[in-house]
Amino acid sequence: MKIYGDSKSGNCLKVKWTADLLGVPTTWVETDIMVGESRTPEFLAMNPAGQVPVVVLEDGRPLAQSNAIILHLAEGSALIPADAYDRARMLEWMFWEQYSHEPYVAVARFQVKYLGKPVAELEPRLVERGKAALQRLEDGLAASAFLAGERVSLADIALVAYTRKADEGGFDLADYPRVQAWVARVEQAVGIAEPVAA
Repeated sequence: MKIYGDSKSGNCLKVKWTADLLGVPTTWVETDIMVGESRTPEFLAMNPAGQVPVVVLEDGRPLAQSNAIILHLAEGSALIPADAYDRARMLEWMFWEQYSHEPYVAVARFQVKYLGKPVAELEPRLVERGKAALQRLEDGLAASAFLAGERVSLADIALVAYTRKADEGGFDLADYPRVQAWVARVEQAVGIAEPVAA
């Protein structure tokens, strides 16, 4: 399986981490979005949306959207809870991640780390929503060690990707002690190393 991804992107790295954890052989194809490598005709033939990540499965079929990819990879594994309610809770967190977390925490990080914008110049609404997302995580971790129970699941992999780098967008994880402890637990459970490239 080939993973076309930008190693700056948490959405791409969560695909790599899931594949690595499950022992799925992959080839990483670095695709730098900053220079338009996801907009070439060859890339757009795989994903007309022009977004990373995209995987090309062994049979040649492409699949996009990070959470769809990790769901496909983890089918039948312990990363997807067997209990129907816990599985639904996992999906609830994964849907929330793309709608209410990534658009704020990841966007703030991108603007500060990669576009050089001072934290003080971030749009106030972006910062407010990012803090609200981190507080939602903090509250959600009050009852269990992981987001969908007592074992790591795809929800944790999906959400740890940008949460662990939230400081790069001006968010202080020290304000969220349960989140800080959870990040360390997930990194250990998944075997997360530093990104492929900075």
